[in-house]
Amino acid sequence: MDFFITDLFISKAYAQQGAPQASLFDMLWPMLLIFGAFWFLLIRPQQKKQKAHQELVSNVSVGDEVLTAGGILGRVTGVSEHYAVLSISDSTEIKIQKSSISQVVPKGTFDEA
Repeated sequence: MDFFITDLFISKAYAQQGAPQASLFDMLWPMLLIFGAFWFLLIRPQQKKQKAHQELVSNVSVGDEVLTAGGILGRVTGVSEHYAVLSISDSTEIKIQKSSISQVVPKGTFDEA
């Protein structure tokens, strides 16, 4: 009778076959899928934005009205390879790095400000 009661409350453990081994591709495709998602959602748009900014900075010329990353609005009076000179008022000019230019604003914006 004791044997029957222990079988009723404690189930027997049976050996199972080992899990099938996954191939290398089965293990890598989720990581490749995640990398592809990161590429198209994060990396690629950032590269496009960086390329557009580099093109903007390289096309800055004398007479352009620009806005810097610090919020300074001015007219470009001089340009070198890495620097630009901005006129921010009648008697004030500043020298900035060209990479700090965030956008070129439409002509006449500086005169209105």
